[in-house]
Amino acid sequence: MSKNQQILLASRPTGPVTEANFQLVERDIPQAGPGQVLVRNHWLSLDPYMRGRMSASKSYAASVDIGEVMTGGTVGEVIESQNPKFQVGDFVVGSLGWQLYAASTGDGLAKVDPNLVPLSTYLGVVGMPGGTAWIGLLHHCEPKAGETVVVSAASGAVGAVVGQLAKMQGCRAVGIAGGKAKSEYVVKELGFDACIDYKAGHMYEDLKAACPDGIDCYFENVGGATMDTVFRLLNPFSRVALCGLISDYNLTDPYGVKMIRSLLVNRVKLQGFIVFDRQDLYQQAIPKLAKLVASGRLKYRESVAEGLQNAPTAFIGLLAGRNFGKQLVKLV
Repeated sequence: MSKNQQILLASRPTGPVTEANFQLVERDIPQAGPGQVLVRNHWLSLDPYMRGRMSASKSYAASVDIGEVMTGGTVGEVIESQNPKFQVGDFVVGSLGWQLYAASTGDGLAKVDPNLVPLSTYLGVVGMPGGTAWIGLLHHCEPKAGETVVVSAASGAVGAVVGQLAKMQGCRAVGIAGGKAKSEYVVKELGFDACIDYKAGHMYEDLKAACPDGIDCYFENVGGATMDTVFRLLNPFSRVALCGLISDYNLTDPYGVKMIRSLLVNRVKLQGFIVFDRQDLYQQAIPKLAKLVASGRLKYRESVAEGLQNAPTAFIGLLAGRNFGKQLVKLV
């Protein structure tokens, strides 16, 4: 390809994200300057946090400016290098955005081995989502053998890893997912003890039956009514890892929390966290996750959109829960 393709933030969403919020442009392929590398991206990661970056409101990271390339994790191949730390042919993971090519100083790039696990997994189960699951569950929830761990969005990139790690800790793993197919996948393929289909319309009754001894650890990805339902079943001194609130991201009037009294009555420890606040733990988690994937002990699923031009549609689908597993865009 003789041109670089990029997707820019064209406007800030009011309510749900639409195709009009993005703009696809073609520009010259950049060159690697002194100390830089040029990367041809092979895969682009789509993640719920990107919705927050499209807004101007204060958050834990800077917003994308109008007219800027959308932020996003990528994995690709070094095709030019003027940086002694990287050679042509190296594969690297980083945050080079929604584009086919990117020049980088190398800061924030990490070499990866495509022969150890598939290249795409460095954006999912062996990347930020897997690291998020590892840190949130093992270092914030601190589950003990015999306890009940519940995770929302259980068939997603983060939730799927949470439940499998919980089982490895000797816990009862219960998922919450949307639809019969996702719920069956969580139990039959990922090995959870149970999974509640919140779309069935009786989430509290189903969750109570699946958690006869209450809930000791909750890994929260969704928020809203799902979170309130789980809060009704928390045990005294339970722990909650607050990772995401995807049900609120497109709302102009967020749902909030109605069952906050449960946190007081049950003396619950709730920890909001961002995965890259603990780079030390992240660097420990990634090689361990890679070994689990390579050995077949840790399973995953991917939803793949073909071509950068389809990234906006795939992202809108992600926010609506239409993806199944990790949402990726194949660029090569």
